[in-house]
Amino acid sequence: MMPTVILVAYAIGSIPFALLVARWWGTDDLRAMGSGNLGAANVFRVSGPTAGVLVALLDMAKGVASVTLARHLTDQPGVPAAAGLAAIVGHVYPVWLRFKGGKGVATAAGAFAVLSPIAVALSLVIFAVTVLLTRYISLGSVLAALALAPITYVSGNSGPNVLAAVAASTLIVFKHRPNLVRLRTGVERRLAWPGMPGTGPRGVE
Repeated sequence: MMPTVILVAYAIGSIPFALLVARWWGTDDLRAMGSGNLGAANVFRVSGPTAGVLVALLDMAKGVASVTLARHLTDQPGVPAAAGLAAIVGHVYPVWLRFKGGKGVATAAGAFAVLSPIAVALSLVIFAVTVLLTRYISLGSVLAALALAPITYVSGNSGPNVLAAVAASTLIVFKHRPNLVRLRTGVERRLAWPGMPGTGPRGVE
């Protein structure tokens, strides 16, 4: 049962909602627009806030569905955590798109909203405060990812949940390497709302 659950979770995670929603909004190939990333932030830039929020919710739903399905299909300890991690890996490395997907932040938030709600809530606070203060979505994502595993541990979660959080955090930070380079060199794009100085038509500098 466990291999089947993991494969199903991977397949759920690999559904490219960013690509599909952007296409519905009129963008032929999101991979050739904006940052090229298949994630909510790039959809926000290319297709606007409504599409971006929709993708974020859909990507979170992939994590929620994978963990919830695992809990219903098996009572083996550690399988829900493995399924959540498989969904994140599927989002980042989707087999249908030659293993080139997004960065896993929203899918991880969905998975750990079921596995460790306290950790996700506090990590989202860190993300929101960072983005509000700096307007860097990438920095907020990295700091929230770095906080996920320690908070999961201190909030009394099981060993498999903590290990999954460590793996998810490591993968998310790894996928943000180009953003970290741009942050260090001062060329990372900031989130901006319409009306702010330097804001483009989609609310991004």
